[in-house]
Amino acid sequence: MTSTLAPAPADRATSARDGAPPRRRTRVLALPEARWAAAATVFFLLALPLQLAGAPAWAWGPLYAVTYAAGGWEPGWAGLRALREKTLDVDLLMVVAALGAAAIGQVMDGALLIVIFATSGALEALATARTADSVRGLLDLAPATATRVDADGGEASVGVEELAVGDTVLVRPGERIGADGRVLGGASDVDQATITGEPLPVAKEQGDEVFAGTLNGTGALRIRVERDASDTVIARIVRMVEEASETKAPTQLFIEKVEQRYSLGMVVATLGVFLVPLFFGANLADALLRAMTFMIVASPCAVVLATMPPLLSAVANAGRHGVLVKSAVVMERLGQVDAVALDKTGTLTEGTPRVTDVRPLAGSGLDEGELLRLAAAVEHPSEHPLARAVVDAARQRGLALPVAEDFGSTPGVGVIATVDGRVVAVGAPGRSLGGAADADSTRAAVLAGELEDGGRTAVLVTVDGTPAGVLGVADRLRPDATATVTSLTSLIGTAPVLLTGDNPRAAARLAAEVGIEDVRAGLLPQHKVGAVRELGSAGRKVLVVGDGVNDAPALAAAHTGVAMGRAGSDLALETADAVVVRDELATVPAVIALSRRARRLVVQNLVIAGAFITGLVIWDLAGNLPLPLGVAGHEGSTVIVGLNGLRLLREAAWKRATG
Repeated sequence: MTSTLAPAPADRATSARDGAPPRRRTRVLALPEARWAAAATVFFLLALPLQLAGAPAWAWGPLYAVTYAAGGWEPGWAGLRALREKTLDVDLLMVVAALGAAAIGQVMDGALLIVIFATSGALEALATARTADSVRGLLDLAPATATRVDADGGEASVGVEELAVGDTVLVRPGERIGADGRVLGGASDVDQATITGEPLPVAKEQGDEVFAGTLNGTGALRIRVERDASDTVIARIVRMVEEASETKAPTQLFIEKVEQRYSLGMVVATLGVFLVPLFFGANLADALLRAMTFMIVASPCAVVLATMPPLLSAVANAGRHGVLVKSAVVMERLGQVDAVALDKTGTLTEGTPRVTDVRPLAGSGLDEGELLRLAAAVEHPSEHPLARAVVDAARQRGLALPVAEDFGSTPGVGVIATVDGRVVAVGAPGRSLGGAADADSTRAAVLAGELEDGGRTAVLVTVDGTPAGVLGVADRLRPDATATVTSLTSLIGTAPVLLTGDNPRAAARLAAEVGIEDVRAGLLPQHKVGAVRELGSAGRKVLVVGDGVNDAPALAAAHTGVAMGRAGSDLALETADAVVVRDELATVPAVIALSRRARRLVVQNLVIAGAFITGLVIWDLAGNLPLPLGVAGHEGSTVIVGLNGLRLLREAAWKRATG
C-alpha cells in the first residue's frame, strides 16, 4: 500500500517550541486509509470475543464480513489496477490470501491479516502526510509581511510576496527577516541556525548577507532585497525536500521484490499441477486435491515471515532503547549503509554554547573567578546566547553576581554596565579593541586570536576601558561523540564525513577531537545535498545524521536519514527515516549493527523456509502428500521462522549490537 507526498487536510497547532511558528498537522482521521483501518479494527474487535465465546456464526460472521470489506477493498482495488498493468501486486496477494483463509474456514485468521495490512497502510499514509505538513509548515519560518521603506522614507507593511529585487525593508529587533538580501544600514546579531546550523548568532552590519526566516536580535537593520520570495534559501529548502522525497526511489523489502515473481510462478505451477494430470486422464477430485495441497505447501507465507519478524523485532528493540525506526524497510536499509555523513551543531555537539576558557590578562589584578564574575554580572540582563553561556558558567562555579547598573547594549559590539563602581564592557574583541596598539590591547588581541584559531568564539572583557581578560566560548562536544565516531569507523570501514554550515576553524577543531578527517564546512543546505549526492554517485549508500531545518534536504536525499530527537526541528524529525528519541548519539552505530543482525536472521529464515517448501513440494509431486500433513508442514515452517525472528526482541540482542 503506497502513498505520495501530496497536499493533505491540515490544522494549525501551537508549537511546543517557544518562538516557533505554528505547525500544520494532518489529523489522523482526515486520511481515508486511517478511517478504513479504524473501521476494520473496530469490527474485528467486536467479532473476535463473540467467536471465542462460542456465539453462533450469524452473530460474528457479518462483523467479520464488514472487517474484510472495510480493510480490504482499497488494497484489493489497488491490486486489481496493478493487475491491469500486468503486475501482480502484493496488495492483491494479501487480500487473496485473506479470502483464501476464509474459504477454508479460517475466517478469523483472514480478518486479522486484513486488519494488520490496513493498519500498516494507514501508518504509512500518516507518515507521508506528516512529512508534507512539515514541508509546508517550513514556509511559516519566513514572516508573511515585511516593512518596506519607500524612496521618500515612508514605511508600509506589505506581503513578502510583493517584495521585488531592489526594495528596501526595515527589520526591527526581535522580528524575523522577510527576504534574502544585504544589509544597507544598522547593526545586529542574527540567529541564522535554521539556515546554516551555526550555534551562535552572527553579527551583521553594512554589506553582510542575510536570509529570510532568520531571527533578528536587538538591533534594527535596513536590508536591500536581492532575491524574490520564491527564490529565497528557505523556499529552496522546501523545494529540495519535496524533490528529494519524490525522486528517492520507492524501496521494497528484498522479499517483496522476489515475491511478485514467486507468486506468479506459483499460480502458473498450481494450474499446471491441476491441468496436466487431467490431460492424462486423472480423476478431477484427485487432481484438484493435489493442486490445492501444492498451492498450500508452495505458498510464500513462510518466505514472507522469514523477513518481517526479524526486522520488526529489531524495530521494537531499537524503540525500547530510544531509536524510533519508522518502518521495516528503513531497518533493512540501515544495515546496507557504507558511508556516514554527520552534522556538527546539535549532532556531534550539544547545540548550546559553553564557556570553555577564562583567561585574565597579567597585570589586570583579576583571577579567573573575578573576571568571570564581572563578565556575568554585565551579561545577566542580556538575552544573547553568549550572555547566557557566561552567566551559566558563573553559576556553575557558585559565584555570587553583583547588580549591574546603567546597562547598555550595542548590537554587533557588546554590552556595558557599572559593576561595583567599575565600568565593565563585554563584547567582540575586533570591534572593542579597534586599532589600539598599547601593550594590554596587544596581549588581548593575541589571546583572542589563539582562542579563535582553536575554534572558539573570543569575548573581550574590559574594566574602566582597559582590557582585563578574554573568555572563550564554544559549543560543547557530546560525551559520546568520539566513541560514536570510532564505532562508526569500525562498523562501516571508513571514517564519517563532517558536513556543517559552521565556520571552517570551529569545524576543523571539533573534527580533530573526534577523529574525522573529511571536513566540509560553511555549507548551505543545497551544498549538503550536493555532498550527499556526490557520495551516492560513487556507489555509496549514505547515512546522514542531523537535527536542523538545514539538514532536512540532506536527510531526504540520503539512502537513510537519522534525526536527533531532543533538539531536532519538526522538518528534520518528519523527513528522517529514524529518530534518536533520547538524543544518545551512541545508539546510531548500535542500530546499524542491530539491522545487520536482523539481515543475517532473514537469510537463516529463508534457508529454513526454502528447505521446508522444497521438501513438501517434492513429496506432493513425487508421492502422495496428505492435505492435513501439508498444512501442518507449511504452518510449522511458518511458526519456526517466526520464532527465530523474534530472537531480536531480547535485551541480549541490543547488548551485542552496542558491544
